Amino acid sequence: MARYLVEVPHDADTMACANAIRVFLETGSHFLANAEWGCSDGEHKAWIILDVESKDDARSVLPPNFRPKARIVGLNRFTLQQVDQIVREHQG
Repeated sequence: MARYLVEVPHDADTMACANAIRVFLETGSHFLANAEWGCSDGEHKAWIILDVESKDDARSVLPPNFRPKARIVGLNRFTLQQVDQIVREHQG
């Protein structure tokens, strides 16, 4: 399974924030009910980390009206050995 960061923007006005949060909470989805929100800091987005098979699967977790604007980023971690190998491969 892969890990994805899902970023879901919404309009910046108070009613848009309330609506987006309500939609997420009312879905009954554990993933959506536990989204992190940036609205209180002026960043009108929700963030979720999902462990699913694909970007399409990550997008399908979202309510349909939020899917088109969502940004989905595949996440990974590196070991020091991997970084050393990358450096060795790219040194001139």
